[in-house]
This record gives sequence, structure tokens and C-alpha cells, in this order.
Amino acid sequence: MRQVAVQACLNGERTREQHPAVPQSPAELAADAVAVRSAGAFAVHMHPRDVRGAQTLEASICDATVAAVRAAVPGLPVGLSTAEAIDPDPFARAAAVRAWRRAPDFVSVNLSELGWAGLVRAALHAGIGVEAGLATTADAEEFADSPFTHQVVRALVEVEGGAEQARAIASLIPDGVHQLWHGYGERTWEVVAAGAAAGADVRAGLEDALVLPDGRVASGNAELVAAAADLIGRSS
Repeated sequence: MRQVAVQACLNGERTREQHPAVPQSPAELAADAVAVRSAGAFAVHMHPRDVRGAQTLEASICDATVAAVRAAVPGLPVGLSTAEAIDPDPFARAAAVRAWRRAPDFVSVNLSELGWAGLVRAALHAGIGVEAGLATTADAEEFADSPFTHQVVRALVEVEGGAEQARAIASLIPDGVHQLWHGYGERTWEVVAAGAAAGADVRAGLEDALVLPDGRVASGNAELVAAAADLIGRSS
């Protein structure tokens, strides 16, 4: 079985009210990227923020964020979100991806969201890798029937319902497609453990969970990534 690896999800929609260590600015995201790399992360997933702390796909901010992380941690793969929570208009999101001048290594695209195929095409045309976000078995079936199945970097098995739901989605992903599993909230660590046992990569960070496997509030992203790496070691 291949070595399981941990991707760090640095901020997502989290606010400073939810956890004071949520990184927002390019400098803060770059500093966290350094920390999670030291903790064992193979890549980072980020939601760039504007000066008000709101998620954005605006080119100057995304370009500055990607540049800051790459300068701080050369060679670390950098991913951005294209979620509809950032902008509900899928055409605007696709246009934003095309406008980036410092393209990330990959973007995540949620198949449950309207216009996902156009976003995948925009990213691939720009030379950006794609993570296909699968939150339901219906998403997995749509992905398996799509022309993009073997063009993505990986399929994300991202579930609210725990390990059983993750396994159901994963079983529908075609052979040869790399998988990464992650959960949310209190069921995060259940999904991480199940993903590691299945030989899939996993994800950890403040976007997904604020607490460690033992229930203690994490100090930040690096501690969450280190906990995931430790859990993987105990699952292997």
C-alpha cells in the first residue's frame, strides 16, 4: 500500500471569532504554509481573503497569496477553492480562474454546485490541476460518467456523515483515480482514520475541524496536521 499523505486546509470559511489562529492575509497564509509543511503536509488548500477578511477569487489577491506561499515554501503544491460560497455565479468564477496570473497548482471544484464542468474546463485550459469534490454518491456517479474522470489530480471524498458515507462515495470512483478523504467537525477524525486505512490521502486543518482527536481545541493548523500524521502512523 502506498504511503498516505496529509493535505493542509488552512482557513476555508472559518472566521477569527471561531478560532483566533485562522490565517487570512497572504503573509499569514504563507507563515502557516511553512508551519504545516514542517508538520508533514504535502500540499496546502486555501481560500484567499480580501482586506475585510471575506473570501475572494479576485486576481490581485489570489496572485499575491499564491506568490507569498511559493516564496515562503518553494516546491509546496498550492491549491485554491472555487466554491460557490465565494461567488454564486459559476460564469464569474470561471472568468476569475482565467484571470489569475500566478496560477495555483490546483483548484478544488465541487460537483454538487451549478456550473462545475465549466469551472473544470477553465482550470484545465489554464494549466491548473483539478480536485473533484464529491460530497454524495450522486456526485460520484456524475463524476464517473463525466469526460474529466482521468483528467483530475484527485477526487476529494468530502463528507459530513462520517466513514460509512465516505466509503460509499469512494466505492463509485473509477479505478486509477487518486483519492483524498476528509470530513467536517466532530466526524473529521473518523473520516481521516478511515481514509488512511483505505490507503487514501487525507486532509486536516482549521477549515475542517477546530479540535484534535482527543477533543482539545487545536492551537492552529500545524497541530492539526501533526495529529493527522500521527493518526496515519497508528492506522498503518
